[in-house]
Parts: sequence; structure tokens; C-alpha cells
Amino acid sequence: MTSFVRLRAMAVAFLAMCALAACSDDDKTPTGPTTGTLAVNVGGLPAGTNASVTIAGPNGFSQTATASTTVSTAQPGSYTVTAASVTASSVTYNATVSGSPATVTAGGSATVTVTYTAAAPTTGTLTVNVTGLPSGVNGAVTVTGPNSYNRTLTATTTATVATGSYTVAAATVTSNNVRYAGTVTGSPANVTAGGTATASVAYAVTPNPTVTLSGSIAANRTLTADTTWVLRGFVYVNSGATLTVNAGTRIVGDTTALGSALFVLRGARIVANGTESAPIVMTSQRSAGNRSPGDWGGLIIVGNARNNRTGNIIVEGSDGSVVGANPAGVVYTGGTNDADNSGTLRYVRVEFAGYATLPDAELNSFTFAAVGSGTTFEYLQSVAGLDDSFEWFGGTVDGKYLVSYESGDDHFDTSEGYRGRNQFLIAFQSTYITPRAGAGAVSADPQGFEVDGCNGGGCTAPSGGNAQSSGAADGLWTMNVFANYTVIGVGGTQTTPTQGGVGMVLRRGTGGYYINGVIARWPRQAISMRDSTTNNRFQVDSLIFKSNYLAENGSQNNGVIFDPTGTNFGQESAFTARGQTNEVAAASVTAASLFAALPTGSATTTVANFDWSPASGSPIATGGLSSFANDPRIAARAGTFITPTAYRGAAAPGGTKWWANWTSYARN
Repeated sequence: MTSFVRLRAMAVAFLAMCALAACSDDDKTPTGPTTGTLAVNVGGLPAGTNASVTIAGPNGFSQTATASTTVSTAQPGSYTVTAASVTASSVTYNATVSGSPATVTAGGSATVTVTYTAAAPTTGTLTVNVTGLPSGVNGAVTVTGPNSYNRTLTATTTATVATGSYTVAAATVTSNNVRYAGTVTGSPANVTAGGTATASVAYAVTPNPTVTLSGSIAANRTLTADTTWVLRGFVYVNSGATLTVNAGTRIVGDTTALGSALFVLRGARIVANGTESAPIVMTSQRSAGNRSPGDWGGLIIVGNARNNRTGNIIVEGSDGSVVGANPAGVVYTGGTNDADNSGTLRYVRVEFAGYATLPDAELNSFTFAAVGSGTTFEYLQSVAGLDDSFEWFGGTVDGKYLVSYESGDDHFDTSEGYRGRNQFLIAFQSTYITPRAGAGAVSADPQGFEVDGCNGGGCTAPSGGNAQSSGAADGLWTMNVFANYTVIGVGGTQTTPTQGGVGMVLRRGTGGYYINGVIARWPRQAISMRDSTTNNRFQVDSLIFKSNYLAENGSQNNGVIFDPTGTNFGQESAFTARGQTNEVAAASVTAASLFAALPTGSATTTVANFDWSPASGSPIATGGLSSFANDPRIAARAGTFITPTAYRGAAAPGGTKWWANWTSYARN
């Protein structure tokens, strides 16, 4: 029995081995495919525009497609295709996906289609047209709308915006003292999807609102450019108060109250900082073309510096019968602080001012009475004033860049111990403008410079020959310094008052230094030194007239340039003897030939007609006192404020045209 069992087991094992051998021999057919294909077709986008398609599948498969694509070895399984919207040229394209999810089988293929179609627009176009402003002037337009839309526009603008209602508003714009208001049409503007809406802002000149100033300004106050400020009568800025005047502000004198003027009293300050593009203008209330010298009083500043008169001496004309005037007048003597600060004037123009409140008691365009050296004066202009353009009564204030066009009396008048320094000055006279009726008369002795030592009651400056060493103030002589001035007279084209028509008159015991200037076309003569007291100053070198250029003077006085021999003290030989050399041009040299552009002057002349730069080859481009090293008296007086120049006159050859853009020329 045991043998039989063993035999049977061996038979079974043999049969199993035979079966195994048989299976091995039959496995000879190829294995089937294990991957498939997935095609993703993308259509509907403009040429060159990328799609945004994502393919996700088994085993973490992920692929991004930007156009039609085929996954040729996709593992069997389910694939999901998604597509994001695409924006091209402000158009949004939305995607529709069909055939997703797609099942890929081994050896099989599946297809998914992504079709892009343009979405209906959700934005539109808004155009805001801005017109009516001068070239280079910006508008002030605000646009508000849906989704907190807020935008400021300065000119015509087109923008793509969301649909909805848009409100357009325009603020007033001020440029060169002219006010422009905007009228809006087409607001609110309704922007539809794919549509265009238009609104318009038309700017036009509009008057500023007007505020009248009268009486006293007792506390700090600011005058702004968005208002026209009217001076009615005498207006006083009281001691302790500061009047601030913003750039571009316009102040006018009330022509129904003759003599209206602005007084900045001792202890008060004015801070008037204009700019080249936005000067501060003080002018007539009347319109251009109807203005006259004497339409209003002018600007008067009273400081606390010293002068050379004692007693209660009042500012000329301050006691006149003008609305609001103090019958006792405004006293300017008795000051003690030469460093006093009355404020700042920068880029300020005074037009058609000057008023004779009483005979021989005239207000000037600019009156500076005992003003101290802590005060700043730069870029100031007088236009068509009835009396002096600039007058200093004592004091020590310095100035630069001063311009005077068409003065009724003197362009630059100093007296009573004025000891300030001034550089770069222009004066132009081509006619004598008729003043306003009742405002006074044109002076009988209009000059370029009129410089006095002292005159009238209370003079303390002695008339003797005190040497007055450099920097000293013995007797408070008038010891001003003027450098680089260009002073042009009327020539022979106008009838000049009998005592006027002199480029520079020095008298009444004055001293002072006058260097690097141009004096031309003065019909009577270029310079006159009138009296022995002034000659005393000259003899001790407290009066110096040097390195000046004189041309086309004396046309109405037989060609007289200096004082003739035996008359007064300003002979050319006297200056030469003291080493004060000046150049006299040949008779053929005209004033006009010296400058890049010098008009004859007429009602049609504009400020653009002037170019005070030396002409090519002009003799005034050289010849200046370019160093003070050999002139210790001048050096001491000039200090660091006056700069030596190799040229003569107010403008450097090829230099900055500092008078441009902010000055004006007008006769009415």
C-alpha cells in the first residue's frame, strides 16, 4: 500500500511538470498598448492670442496649454480640462469646454473642445474736452463715477471706464493774474457697455471776486490771488501786523477815492513774494487802455532806520485830503535801527500810481522811508507812475533788479542820508504820459537819478568836506551805492521840461558811488554835480562816478554831456583828475545800437520788444570795474552785496534776461 501511494505521487508530479512545460511553450503573442491619446482643440481667439487651458489627469498629471494640443501618451483614466477667460485688445473672451471629463483607454483616443467667444463689453469710453485756456495753462477738472472712480484732468482726456454715470466738475484757474472759470456741458455723462460718452469744459475769462480794504490792518492778514483787493483811501498796516501777499495777487487802487494807497507803517511788515511767472501787481482799478498815471497813490513803506533829519518829518503827501488819511501825516524820522526789517518785496509791479495830495507833496510808485537793511527788495518794477518811480528817504535797505518804465518824475530818487546799495537797474523814458485829471502834474525836472544829501528843515548832515572813511557814517551823509544801471532818456523826440532831462543829478551835499552804468539819450546832459556841498564830498572821494558809458546825450543842449566849464562842478576834467574815468561814446553811437533790442517806445510797444543784453560787439559788454581790489572805498561800501562786473549796464553779455517774463510795458 505504501508503494502504491508513493507511485501515485510521482505520477502527479510528472503530470504537473508536463503542464508547466506546455504553458511556457504557448506564451508567444505581443503585449497590448498601455496608453492612449488626448486631443484638446482650442478655437475662437484672435491670431496671436494665447489661451489659458489646464489639463489634469491620473497620477497627478497637469499640463497648461495656450493653443490646441495633443497628449499622445496619456495614461488610461479620466482627464479634466478647464479654461480661463482671456482679454485681448480690451476684449474679454470666455471659454466653453465640451467633452470634459474625457476618459482615455489603453490604445484609445479622446477629444475635448475649448471654444472661446467674445464676451459682451462691460466698459465704455469717456472723453472730456477742455478748451479756452492759454497754451501751457493747466485746467482743473475732476471726474467722479462708479466704484469710487475719481480722477483729476488738466487737459482733454479720453479714458476707458466702467459703465455708469460720471460727473464732471471744473474749478477756476488763475494764470498771470487772469481768472478763468469753466462751464461744463454733458455732465453727468452716462457710459454704456461698448459706448462712448462726451463731456466738455469750456474755460473763459471771469472777474475775480472783489474785496475792499480800508482803514487799518491791525492784525496779520493774507491777500490771495483768487481775489482782487481794492484799496479805498489810505490803508495802513499797523505796527505789529504782517501783511502777506501771495504770488499772482492783484491789488488795485479805488479810482473813486483819489490817492488810495497802501502804507506799511513803522513796526509793521509786508511779505509779498511773487514769482517770475506770477508777479504781484498793484495797479489802477480802471481797465487796460483807460489807465493813467495818478490813478492811485502807490506803496509806502516806513521803517525804523536812521536818516539825517530831526523833528517830526512826515512822508510827502501822507497828510493830504484822501479818504482815511491822518491829517497829521505819517512820521518817518527818529529811527534808530539801521538793521530794521520791514519785510520782503519780490517780483512786485506797481503801475499807474503816484498822486499829488497837495502841491509839491506827491506820492510815488514806491516810497521807502527810513527802511532798514533787514528788508529784502528784489525784482521790482514801476510802470507809468506820476511822480518818482523809486524814492528812498534815508535808511539802509539794499535792492537788486529794479525796473522803471515811463516815469512822471525821477526814476531813482534818494535823499536824507540813504546808505543802501542797489545793483542791476533799468530805467526807460520815451515820452511824458499825461496824468489823470486832478491827480497832479508831470514834474518840471524829471531826471534819471536825482540824488540829494539833505534838503528842508531839520537837516543834520554837515556840508563840509568830512573825509568819511569807508564804512563810516559821519553826519549820516547820503552814501548810497548804485552799480550796473541802464538809464535811457527820451532823446530829441520829446519836449522835455526845462529843468529836466539829465541822466544823473547829484546835489545838496550828497556822496555815493556810481559805477559800471550806462547813461544814454538824455536830452539835456548825462551828469550834473550841482553845488559846492556836493563837491566837498567829491573832493574827499566820498562821491565816485566811475567806469560808466555815456552815449547820445545832450541832443537838446548842444551836445552837453558833463557840466560845462564854469557851471556847477561836474566837469569831465574834474572826474578824470580824481581817477574817475568814464567812456564817452562817439557822436555817431546811438543808444539803440548798444542793446540787443531797444524800441523807440510807443503805445504799441510791448515788454517783449525790450532786450537789455549788450548787442553783438557792443562797447558796454566790456569796460566795467571788474574788481574792487584797487578801490578800497568802493570795496568797503559794496561789501558782498555788490558784485564787480567786466561789463557795464544792467545785463551781462549772454547772461540771464532777468527782466523777462514778469515785467510789463503800457502807457494806458
